Amino acid sequence: MCAKPQNGQKNNMKSFEEQYNEYAQAFESALKEYCAKMNYRPNVLTESMRYSLLLGGKRVRPVLFLSALDLFGLNWKNELDIAIAIEMIHTYSLIHDDLPAMDNDDFRRGKPSSHKAFGEANAILAGDALLNTAYSILFAASARGEKYLRAARYLCDAAGADGMIAGQSADLLYSGAQDAGAAELEFIYERKTGKLISAPLVMASVLADKYYFEMERFGDALGLLFQMTDDILDEKGDGAAVGKTLGKDKAENKLTSVKVYGLHASELQCDLLAEKCYGILEGFSENAAFFCGFVDFVRKRNK
Repeated sequence: MCAKPQNGQKNNMKSFEEQYNEYAQAFESALKEYCAKMNYRPNVLTESMRYSLLLGGKRVRPVLFLSALDLFGLNWKNELDIAIAIEMIHTYSLIHDDLPAMDNDDFRRGKPSSHKAFGEANAILAGDALLNTAYSILFAASARGEKYLRAARYLCDAAGADGMIAGQSADLLYSGAQDAGAAELEFIYERKTGKLISAPLVMASVLADKYYFEMERFGDALGLLFQMTDDILDEKGDGAAVGKTLGKDKAENKLTSVKVYGLHASELQCDLLAEKCYGILEGFSENAAFFCGFVDFVRKRNK
């Protein structure tokens, strides 16, 4: 069962931070090993792919996938290749999101964006290569059985024309629009951010054959919470901690929760979303304390 995490709370003798680091470090080691074996020609393609993959970050999506597998009693260390595919799709989206034609951001995780390091054309190709390589990994994993095929398809749909890309398109469409409001904002949030937060959790539930709808509901709420905190950080965060240019949403008149609801109301909505996440986790028979800690981590993050 789940309870809101308290200071110093332990889960199976490990704190939330210890568990998170275990998943993240295992993933990081597997990713570095994978990247070391990359050998595409011309070399700039390999280097540009590696550059963005190895920029670091919180590795939220791989950790969600691996920890959900662990929650359901599966051997998460056997599925690190799928976690890499998930992160490749996320990384490709960041490369393209930073492009001058999109969000036009010069920095990502405190370092030059891909198009600043390698040029705009090479950045586009690096993103394309990561997306296609991710699909190749997923196709190979699907040979393990029908559940893997269903999990792979879920991720592809979440990243596609009715998922993340639809959210990106709507984000561009409604930037500066005077008649856009809460309904349009929810559409963007659910797809642009929410789909790739929910997908790793649902994929794990597909492989475990349990809690499919609960994980989908939890992932949807967590995705909304994650994007709302992003909006709040863009308004009042520390640029050095966040690792990218802040204040751009307001300067570019982007449709955000802060624009629609105001800063204070957005923070209150984050609190409500966190409570919704805790409530969903209460329905799990397994010890979901790690995921309660994850909700707390997202709500209180400063980067």
